Amino acid sequence: MSGDTPDESAVWDALRTVIDPEVGENLADLGLVYRVACAPGRVEIDLTMTSPACPMAGSIAGEAEQAVRDACPEAREVRVAVVFEPPWTPERMSEAARKRFGW
Repeated sequence: MSGDTPDESAVWDALRTVIDPEVGENLADLGLVYRVACAPGRVEIDLTMTSPACPMAGSIAGEAEQAVRDACPEAREVRVAVVFEPPWTPERMSEAARKRFGW
């Protein structure tokens, strides 16, 4: 890995610090992160919301971008796209999150 390529595990750790305010769980454990791609100086993230009607989508995406920028200063470009295909389902949640929700 090049010295200016952000570490993918650091990106995932950063995304775990961003909490969906509606359900109080982090983006990674909720299964809202569909893709993380790291390249020299750049990170691209595709994430979704639990509902296409989520009024907080822009705010959550902005928090995710800032968390990654803070964790990965070598990422001169951070792109976060909110996508809705495939639709999110609870099966995407981590086992730990499902247990916390009692599922």
